[in-house]
Amino acid sequence: MKRYVIVATKGRPAETATLLDFLYDQDAQPHGVYIVGASAADLPDVQGHPLLATTRVALLIGDQPGSTTQRNVGIEALLKGAPDAASGERWFASFFDDDFRPHRGWLRECEALFTARQDVIGMTGQVLADGVKDGGIAEADALRYLSGELAREPHWASGDERREIGCAYGCNMAFVDRVIRQCRFDEALPLYGWQEDYDFTARALELSGGTAVYEPACLGVHLGVKRGRTSGVRFGYSQVANPFYLARKQTMKPRRACSFISRHLCSNLYHSVRGNPLVDYRGRLKGNVLAFVDMMKGVIHPKRILEL
Repeated sequence: MKRYVIVATKGRPAETATLLDFLYDQDAQPHGVYIVGASAADLPDVQGHPLLATTRVALLIGDQPGSTTQRNVGIEALLKGAPDAASGERWFASFFDDDFRPHRGWLRECEALFTARQDVIGMTGQVLADGVKDGGIAEADALRYLSGELAREPHWASGDERREIGCAYGCNMAFVDRVIRQCRFDEALPLYGWQEDYDFTARALELSGGTAVYEPACLGVHLGVKRGRTSGVRFGYSQVANPFYLARKQTMKPRRACSFISRHLCSNLYHSVRGNPLVDYRGRLKGNVLAFVDMMKGVIHPKRILEL
């Protein structure tokens, strides 16, 4: 089974270069890596990198910034070089954030999962620590989590047992070839593309008739680097607009959409009062309010963040 990796990146060439180090260190190295930036400045300098001796590394630029658009560019490039359906050769594509640090066994264990379970069409791995909700995790600490020196942190993508899931986690997820041939990320979810992973997983499950699982053997750390992220106001708007859009699209149940919206609204209210120097919760709250105003006007849409 062939192994491919797609990375959408913006404003983090150094972090992306470090991810290449981790891909080179994999027990089962990828057969191809597709790095997609929003501009040439986003792409790492790969000249002389040892991974190039064993793996094709393609550096690409998307038509516009946005994780959904950039990931789709990576998919299209991958399909030009991957085995076609007529060959009978199986493969999968992994999607890593540029600040995700996979354990050296990640791709090997993912391949073992897809080989043993023909019904599994998508997966997400175990997140030992996730810096997205606080000040982030340093590279040195990521290594300590991966080595077991630091105990894993609580996370929804954690635990010792494999289980079925309804949504893969976008920072580290993979899907088999028949999904990648049929599905694309919804480019109506712009920039950060919040909940793009939920939407993609839902459509993959519907089209394939298979199942998606959490795989504890695929370990990794999400640094949660703040540089290159969407502004607080835009992200806050997306926290309301994106679930509302997906509910109307029927890839997210209305009850789940309401849960997402209310939970984040309450969190933003709470942290806005307390204050937090690391996260712009007041900006997010403002974005929430703008989205509710647009909802009442009947003009709410994820792409409205491009006007904010």
